[in-house]
Amino acid sequence: MIYFNSKYRSNQQELMDDFHFQGKEMENLLSDLKRVNKWLGGNLITLNGIRKLLEKITNKNEITILDLGCGDGEMLRVCKESINIPGVRLKYIGLDANRHIIEEARRRSEAYPEIEFITMDIFSEAFETIECDIAICSLFLHHFTDEEIELFLKNLYSTTKVGIVVNDLERSRIAFVLFKIVSTLFVRTATARNDGLISIARAFKKKELKAFSKNIAAKHQIRWKWAFRYQWIIEKT
Repeated sequence: MIYFNSKYRSNQQELMDDFHFQGKEMENLLSDLKRVNKWLGGNLITLNGIRKLLEKITNKNEITILDLGCGDGEMLRVCKESINIPGVRLKYIGLDANRHIIEEARRRSEAYPEIEFITMDIFSEAFETIECDIAICSLFLHHFTDEEIELFLKNLYSTTKVGIVVNDLERSRIAFVLFKIVSTLFVRTATARNDGLISIARAFKKKELKAFSKNIAAKHQIRWKWAFRYQWIIEKT
């Protein structure tokens, strides 16, 4: 049974949070996520945020974009196909703690040599050595507790030169009920249907994102987007 509470974030764990999750079920789940994001326009929310931060960058011949919890690498492939800055080399790095997911991302991105995939836990010492211009957290933060989010964002902000784009879900009962109904039609795996509901139950109210923002001395822009998403742009000042 998956519980939903509009006042509080759920502490239920998603099946894909198991770092040993692998095999055909994992491959099908990643394909489901790709399909849902494309259908609901989730990637465009992230891409729009990246473009806004890119406008702040001048006099650089190389820009690194880092995707945390990159999954099968779809967001980085979208970036590669959509972003072109004359005279600037764009470098893409995808991180995920599940090595099986990283292996699948590499397989699906064989035609994109500009994208590098690394197996890494964001709470490991190795993460402190990662540097980038723009960091992406797309449907990523809700996997963690409030305390973990505060620590992670603090560490990420210190290693990011320009800013961070967060794209995550609104904790909405309407979204929860709609997903329960609609997922039976276009989500093929039981795992994705299960994790989708838990994701919404673990998601955020705007005031919660604002509370996180108070711990980071930066320029913040938090906007609601369809379908039941928040775009949070954190710009270094």
